[in-house]
Amino acid sequence: MPTQPMSKYLNDFFIDEEKIAQINNVERKKFLQKLKIIKHLFLNGETSNAEVCQRFNVSLPTSMSLLNQLLEEGILVKKGRGKSEGGRKPDLYGLVENSFFVVSIHIERFSIKLALLDNNHTIIVQNSWSKDISTENNIVDQLYEWTEILLKEANVKLSQVMGVGISMPGLVSAEAGKNFSYYLSEQEPESLQDKFEDKFKTPVALLNDAKSSCLAEFRFGGARNKNNVLVISMDWGIGLGIIMGGKMHSGESGFAGEFGHIPMNEDGLLCHCGKRGCLETEASGLALVRKTKEGLEAGQTSVLNNLNKEELQKLEPETIIEAANKGDQFAINTLSEIGINLGKGIAILVQIFNPELIILEGKISQARQFITTPIQQSMNTYCMMQLKERTTLELSKLGDNSSIYGGTIAVMDNIFKDQVNLVKSHIS
Repeated sequence: MPTQPMSKYLNDFFIDEEKIAQINNVERKKFLQKLKIIKHLFLNGETSNAEVCQRFNVSLPTSMSLLNQLLEEGILVKKGRGKSEGGRKPDLYGLVENSFFVVSIHIERFSIKLALLDNNHTIIVQNSWSKDISTENNIVDQLYEWTEILLKEANVKLSQVMGVGISMPGLVSAEAGKNFSYYLSEQEPESLQDKFEDKFKTPVALLNDAKSSCLAEFRFGGARNKNNVLVISMDWGIGLGIIMGGKMHSGESGFAGEFGHIPMNEDGLLCHCGKRGCLETEASGLALVRKTKEGLEAGQTSVLNNLNKEELQKLEPETIIEAANKGDQFAINTLSEIGINLGKGIAILVQIFNPELIILEGKISQARQFITTPIQQSMNTYCMMQLKERTTLELSKLGDNSSIYGGTIAVMDNIFKDQVNLVKSHIS
């Protein structure tokens, strides 16, 4: 085996129309098998020869040959030894450090987070900027400028970036590459995805923020290896990711999961979607902040009364949750009201989908027992017991960056899919 690898970056390993025309049918089939191994390592981490055999239904000699070729090509490296099952400890293989990078961008209602991740899902550098989401602003140029700042800080060139994953609120069609709620002036007649790809000169994946979190849970979190799971994102708005039969479910137009906009109160408040009484008006981060401000203005006793006018104007859910954690009864009661309302909506979901697991993630989930307890109480009231008792409710273990991880997976899934489809189209 040569000591100097032939290539260091995955981009150099990937194939195009010109390269595929220069290899024979047998080599194309081998390349396809190697692609599948690389994707498996990206999603699952280190693996052994025996695991590759079992996963891809190939013989031990064939698997070993493929792994050795990937070692020689500089894509894989030995990562030590695995656990012994009675004999010699098996060698473990993983992707070479920094063989590729991905930029993941998470757009929220009032801020934007950018992160650079390596092929082992390590966040190299991360920055956040305050910016309101809009139907009008020049988001493509702005994100490109911030990405340049991010890459300069990490000493990584844009040419080393495999792709960019962008998660955002709204009616996002990953297939059409459009957001039908926001940045509307950016995508006529070109799609938003096309405009990003023209600017970044690299593949870009757009997806709804809740679906991004669901994808991360599906691949790395509590939904891994489970068949029927609902992932509820509780941030400024409310979103839903759906896993049915072991697969992510997006719906006909890609809009499945608009949980926050189910009607809960016929004479309720006007929602930003244009309709009245949506769940989001009573059980979201926006609702939590509004109810807190209303209570303080009405004379409620709370440590939050110590906030000055500017702090109160910029009040965020995290501040209310912090007050609850300090024992502030007003903050606890307000969170409880949000949880009761959210639990009513979740009860409807349980009776429609009959999930084995519901994962709560996002800003409001950080309230932990102050939100889960009222949700459970509401589910006890409004759910059929036969369905509820088979459903587990838990908090996400992925932390604040689930949408960041989801964006990375989304764009790399697309890149691997394009490579596989290209190779398959040339195999006779």
